[in-house]
Amino acid sequence: MSQMIIEIFRSSKRDEMYLYVEKQKGLKDVPEMLMERFGKPVSAMTMLLKPEKKLARANAEDVMNAIREQGFYLQMPPVRDEYLLDLYKAPTEARY
Repeated sequence: MSQMIIEIFRSSKRDEMYLYVEKQKGLKDVPEMLMERFGKPVSAMTMLLKPEKKLARANAEDVMNAIREQGFYLQMPPVRDEYLLDLYKAPTEARY
């Protein structure tokens, strides 16, 4: 299969977490434990996925392989650099 129609769901619990599934099968192959952590799935988009398709933070071929093998692909939020987060949270000193 060189292409598939997928549906992408956004997590209601975590920003930037997405679940990709084959449109026709829906969420039936996603383990219950994952769904509990994922929260209520919110449909974000339906698309025709081909191996050469450019995705923002995933490789289309990897997504398709995961969906074929396990019934879904989970896209985790990007890792934040802890050092940058610490700088952001630190108070700024005023110097005169």
